[in-house]
Amino acid sequence: MGALQKVLVVDDGHRAVDRALSAELAELGYASVTASLEAADDVLAMMPRPAAVLLHVPPRDTGGAFRMLSERLREQMRGAGVPVIEVDAAGQQTGSPVDLQSRIGTRVLNEPEF
Repeated sequence: MGALQKVLVVDDGHRAVDRALSAELAELGYASVTASLEAADDVLAMMPRPAAVLLHVPPRDTGGAFRMLSERLREQMRGAGVPVIEVDAAGQQTGSPVDLQSRIGTRVLNEPEF
């Protein structure tokens, strides 16, 4: 039996129930780790290859920090085939949870982690 695929969620630290991407990801069969913008690189360095990275962009992305991280991670993850997906403050990511699942991938189980 394999382990659940893990998704890294990067947000601004405000995790209201109506903005919880982790609940949506759990419904889709993914385990998630939520980290702040400042901790994203450290958490990513400790994670085995994630299924995806979701950036929950706040309404006011002061200085464009989330956009810059998104661009850098897209470049970094391209070779590994890991999608980097921006989700706006309203939870919109140009689609529904079904779109989110299709963008991450339909296979929920990974090979066993040793």
